[in-house]
Amino acid sequence: MSPLAISIIAISAFFILILLGMPIAFSFIIVGCVGLWLVRGLTAGLAILGSGPLNMAGLEPFVILSLFILMGLIAFYCGISRDLYATANKWVGRLPGGLAQATVLACTGFAACTGSSVAGAATMGTIAFPEMEELGYNRRLSTGSIAAGGTLGILIPPSSGFIMYGFLTQKSIAALFIAGLLPGVLLSAIFLIGIYIMCKRNRQLGPPGPSFPWKEMLLSLKGVWGMLALLLLVIGGLYFGVFTPSEAGAIGAFGALIVALIRRRLTFANLVAALKGAAEITCFAVTIAIGALIFNRFLAASGFTSMFAEWITAIHISPYAILIAILIIYIPLGMFMDVISMTLLTIPIVAPVISGLGFDLIWFGVLVVIMSEMALITPPVGMNCFVVQGVTKVPLQDVFRGIVPFVVMMLICLAILIAFPQISLFLPGTMR
Repeated sequence: MSPLAISIIAISAFFILILLGMPIAFSFIIVGCVGLWLVRGLTAGLAILGSGPLNMAGLEPFVILSLFILMGLIAFYCGISRDLYATANKWVGRLPGGLAQATVLACTGFAACTGSSVAGAATMGTIAFPEMEELGYNRRLSTGSIAAGGTLGILIPPSSGFIMYGFLTQKSIAALFIAGLLPGVLLSAIFLIGIYIMCKRNRQLGPPGPSFPWKEMLLSLKGVWGMLALLLLVIGGLYFGVFTPSEAGAIGAFGALIVALIRRRLTFANLVAALKGAAEITCFAVTIAIGALIFNRFLAASGFTSMFAEWITAIHISPYAILIAILIIYIPLGMFMDVISMTLLTIPIVAPVISGLGFDLIWFGVLVVIMSEMALITPPVGMNCFVVQGVTKVPLQDVFRGIVPFVVMMLICLAILIAFPQISLFLPGTMR
């Protein structure tokens, strides 16, 4: 049997194992090990297995990931999400669909702390949904805004998706973080405008809330100034080249701890929970990365990766058609995988193709993250939709119906970013 045939069978076996319920990391490892044995032989396969995992576990991207996760968990345990929502509500709650807009704004701020979409959706579901219910919001709008707002967690820096993408493509993680800023703001703005238009046309969807005096609106900023100042320090330091991503993560985690202590919001139990959570998530990511390394080395050894790149670039159609076809792949993958797993599986295969077509890999990274976001809310297996359903107890079919307008908004954002790459590339191009 030829190596190419073995690789095709192995890829099929990988997805079958996932469908059978095997953890993604072990699916990677089992298929990769068997594939290396068949393609290279037992001795060569063991040599690859002996060096790769050990080298992988000590790489800098996982240090960066663990520090930013710790920063986000400390922010979560000190109640920043509730403060963000309360502040946003005072500023935009009086508008049509104001509570849904406040949810999106709070998710935007929370995303800059956690970098997790699922955490954003779960947290805002517990905070925002009861208030929207009390004001008589349409449940589809309520759950749709929560699920869609949560997706901003993997686009606005710090983002675990960008960390893994930078590691795999050898692109600057700092540049990828900065590249996600304007697209993240753009997507958030499109959500806000979309909610406003829908509720302006039909006020029964999201009735306006009460107005607050300017003094109360300004005082509400007191609850979020510390964490927002820390985020500006971290992102600003990366942009101006003051410190590296790992240093930014350390400053962010330490700064979040100081802010939490100043505000007397952090207990010893919460600190232990944050440290434990950061360790668990990092170990999860490292295990998947080790499995993906073995699997991708098998694909490279079989010649599948190079043959795929040569075959795609030899097709005589528009490079943009190939780009869109590659991006569409992320929707079905998102039914089975989280963002880190999708990135580790696909980027070693598609990055050479994208580079060969003449596209910028940092720009492509932003597009991949947006498609990964879309996969999180796309029926029938949108992970954020299931999280929101579990928190709110709204029927799943209503959650899926509520998400449809937001999927359309994300497609609009994606089209804008494809048509105008400089939205993603302008800020990285001005970094020091």
